[in-house]
Amino acid sequence: MLKGPFLDRTWMGQNPDYNSSDIIMLGLPFDGTVSYRPGSRFAPEQLRLASWGLEEYSVNFDRDLNDVNFNDIGDLELPLGNTARSLNIIEENVKQIYTDKKRVFGIGGEHLVTFPELKAIHDFYKDNLAVVHFDAHTDLRTSYLDEELSHASVMYRIGEIIGFENIKQIGIRSGMKEEFELQKKYNMLVKETNDLYKIKNKNIFVSVDLDVLDTSIMPGTGTPEAGGITFNELISWFRILKDFHIIGADVVELAPDYDASGASTAVATKVIRELLSIM
Repeated sequence: MLKGPFLDRTWMGQNPDYNSSDIIMLGLPFDGTVSYRPGSRFAPEQLRLASWGLEEYSVNFDRDLNDVNFNDIGDLELPLGNTARSLNIIEENVKQIYTDKKRVFGIGGEHLVTFPELKAIHDFYKDNLAVVHFDAHTDLRTSYLDEELSHASVMYRIGEIIGFENIKQIGIRSGMKEEFELQKKYNMLVKETNDLYKIKNKNIFVSVDLDVLDTSIMPGTGTPEAGGITFNELISWFRILKDFHIIGADVVELAPDYDASGASTAVATKVIRELLSIM
């Protein structure tokens, strides 16, 4: 029998045992409703490979990934072209994670994958659940091209479940007029830290759409939007969220093939490491 050693294709620093892990990293390779550039379904695999280019230690949070106690369970196999079935598969698996008294860390994939995650989680947290949403876009359309299930409407669908007042948005700089009117109506846009502290007593799901970062940092995404925040600004928000009760998270919308340098994938990998470090 061969002795190896052999290359590991899971995330660095993971606990290989599901049962003893606290957090389950779940790959969600779905991009069936993208409105501009497809390709985010290839992100989970590329992110795992790129993770080995980082150290396991976060200097920002003085924490090692080995202390996070997460298990990388791999990618779900989703039926390409069947949005409804794909979302159901995600919801079923996330529900099992919480039935097993664990937390999910989703890796997309497009942003619509957050919807079935939240549907599943809501069954366990009901009326005390809030979402902190990092994004360039409002994602508050009621539908896109007459489709209610779209990455352009994901936060509207989530708002219907948890209440729009329980969504706090950071980095938003693009959307339709009616989306910004809805955002203003429910005070969803975070302009200063006090806006975020209003939901500190809630159970928090953190959703990071990587296009929240400026295109100079993150060109490898499906809908790049100029005028974004820097990596260090994102980390400053993570420092605040570190003291919140985070019950789940995801990082979505990396489309790795649009940045041949690999820099976008490397940045996304570090975002994931830092977010894991505050959970």
